[in-house]
Amino acid sequence: MEVWIDNFSNSGYRFGLSGVDEIVQNVKVIINTRKGSVPLDRDFGVDWSIVDKPSTVAFQRLKQEIIRAIRRYEPRVVVKAVEIIPDKMIMDGIFKVRVKCEIDI
Repeated sequence: MEVWIDNFSNSGYRFGLSGVDEIVQNVKVIINTRKGSVPLDRDFGVDWSIVDKPSTVAFQRLKQEIIRAIRRYEPRVVVKAVEIIPDKMIMDGIFKVRVKCEIDI
């Protein structure tokens, strides 16, 4: 099953999810978490140090980081595509991201 998952639609975190809903929420947590911010797993999340790079470099590095993090922390997902959504907030260091995922449950 293919789904698009983004980091800008916030439906809050819910407990007790299963199946596709659980996987989608897990991916959202991964792409919204700054690497180094989880005390017992400093590698969890995405490296945000790239926001100071030129945008073309930052976009490619961000895509690589997202793919790396999802592969490591949500093995039920295969990333098919990562899109950076153009937005004026990019100038503030805020990236809107959509990830096309193949979910294997």
